[in-house]
Amino acid sequence: MTARSSSKFIKRFRSSPLDESTATGLVGETSEGTQEMKTRNETNRVELEREEGQLTVLPEGIVLDHGDMDIEISEDETMIINMGPQHPSTHGVLRLMMELKGETVLRTKPVIGYLHTGMEKTAEGLTYVQGSTNVTRMDYLAPLHNELVFSLATEKLLGVEIPPRATWIRMLMVELNRISSHLMWMATNGMDVGSTSMMIYGFRERELVLSFFEKVTGLRMNHNFIRPGGVAADLPDGWYDDVSAIIDTIPGRLDEYGEMLTGQPIFRERTEGVGILTQEQAISLSASGPVLRSTGVAWDLRKDIPYLAYDEVEFDVIIGSIGDTFDRFAVRLSEISESLRIVRQILEKMPSGPYRVQDKKITPPPRKRIDESMEALIHHFKLFTEGIHVPEGEAYVAVESPRGELGCYLVSDGSAKPYRMHIRAPSFVNLQSLPAMLKGGLLADAVATISSVDPIMGEVDR
Repeated sequence: MTARSSSKFIKRFRSSPLDESTATGLVGETSEGTQEMKTRNETNRVELEREEGQLTVLPEGIVLDHGDMDIEISEDETMIINMGPQHPSTHGVLRLMMELKGETVLRTKPVIGYLHTGMEKTAEGLTYVQGSTNVTRMDYLAPLHNELVFSLATEKLLGVEIPPRATWIRMLMVELNRISSHLMWMATNGMDVGSTSMMIYGFRERELVLSFFEKVTGLRMNHNFIRPGGVAADLPDGWYDDVSAIIDTIPGRLDEYGEMLTGQPIFRERTEGVGILTQEQAISLSASGPVLRSTGVAWDLRKDIPYLAYDEVEFDVIIGSIGDTFDRFAVRLSEISESLRIVRQILEKMPSGPYRVQDKKITPPPRKRIDESMEALIHHFKLFTEGIHVPEGEAYVAVESPRGELGCYLVSDGSAKPYRMHIRAPSFVNLQSLPAMLKGGLLADAVATISSVDPIMGEVDR
């Protein structure tokens, strides 16, 4: 947990057969450079204010109170420690460097890059047909949202409109995915604050959704189901009954969660008034999703910038009031109920018809046609070898993922592969809020606060 200073580390090596130059080299290799937190004496005031969340651009000329920035803190009264990247409660390979005075957190600096996958660069070497297999692995708890945003951006460049059934199937899948993601968060958050029962129950209910996904897509995660032009396959026989069973079972379980956690004094003490983020801070730090809505800002892309058919269903945007860890829990708990409400309406309104664009240059022919038609075989072969040739241009599309605004920026040079792709990952942006949340709190509250942000490092280090 604690970080050794470089001088102590070198001294330790001097007693070994290694010489001092070798030891110094080993120390240098472990450094993350400018990402790492330095002592106050080595940090200028501007950087110090940035680490403490003070240097933010606020709307309407609001100025944050710099508070204790003028308080002198001597170096011998504080210590800098590491939390992670091995710590399981950092939700992946996230490293936090913290300056502590006793048990109080003075500064926090997230250090990322331990899970770097290069997915945005990888996208340049994959065709648009193959693209969904890449992006689906970024946020592995909400893979269908990644597939959706990539497909929508590709379709915007192509200028195509998908059939109504494909739109509603996409809505059904991503809303169920939102439910499964929030259930997973409920489970891990419960474990983080000591509620082992919540861990068991969260996984139990999530399994209902994943079993349905497996029936529809053949996989539990990383589905490659939502593709440019529509979806990979139509819904299987019995899908209506399967979804009905899910939306009939989960509401009663949510009531149990509320009774078990919100009525638990230990849980309330560990979350109420802990990790507070104000509206002004959330907006200036570009937070989105439950992190933003917990502060009282009613911003949801499904409602404010509707996509798919969200303007044809009724649901409420859930907001908090204080912006603390408890509010972020309560928002996600209520959002599961709203997603169930949306899914219920999708069951009533699901249209019939094709599940993908009937354009042979964009979507492959039905499997049975390949055995009957040489033309179908040729189109299938060309799609999966050459891919879709997308007109030159650029497009940005954003959707509301379980963690916030998930955006995809695509640039096409007219070939079958993206010239550039960039993902606006909500976990990456929301991590900026951690220093503001943790400042002035206790080290014991850090794990609960980190958990309440719900970061997925796969999309942070994409």
